[in-house]
Amino acid sequence: MIVLESRGIFYFLDTTMTSLANSVVVLDFETTGLSPNMGDRAIEIGAVKLVDGEVVDTFQQLMNPGFRVSSFIAGYTGITNDMLRTAPSCEEVMGEFAAFISNCNLVAHNASFDKRFLDAELDAIGAGYTGQFACSMLIARRLYQQAPTHKLGDLIHYKNIEHDGVFHRALADSEMTAKLWLVMLEDLRTRGINNPEFSLMQKISKTSKAALNTLVMKHSNA
Repeated sequence: MIVLESRGIFYFLDTTMTSLANSVVVLDFETTGLSPNMGDRAIEIGAVKLVDGEVVDTFQQLMNPGFRVSSFIAGYTGITNDMLRTAPSCEEVMGEFAAFISNCNLVAHNASFDKRFLDAELDAIGAGYTGQFACSMLIARRLYQQAPTHKLGDLIHYKNIEHDGVFHRALADSEMTAKLWLVMLEDLRTRGINNPEFSLMQKISKTSKAALNTLVMKHSNA
């Protein structure tokens, strides 16, 4: 176990990690824009912690970026400046979130976007993480090549996953991504991969469409 201190608050971080794909943290950011390099900040983080394929914990918190959000972002996310005015700072929230994701592998839909903001916000408080990232969108592009699109909402409909119709809020999106992730693991099980490693999911996201069947057969338990 290690200890992280942020603004006088101490967080205790677990130091054990599983290599299995069914034990991960699925996360989603809502932000003021597209790039932290352009000064954009996170305004909400939502996450679902899976252990052995079961939801064991969730994390959701608005965070005050220190400036007003645009009317476009407020309309897109439903997160208003009034809501953010009394929210804790990004620094405070990210200290808590660093503890939440300690030694967990991470999943996000369009993960390159969320990883940029996670890295930037944790860098701002001198924190980091030890887990690896996998992108559910890239994996879905390989497993569901006939899907009309690979946007999260469209995949939820394509796979007939139960949902409440709420998107573009961080916890709702992370919950939907977690459901999609578990469906993908189940679909791999039907193809002979009973308990895939997280590293295999990463390989699937990077393999070509033509090579997918060969990769799956190589790792099949059948």
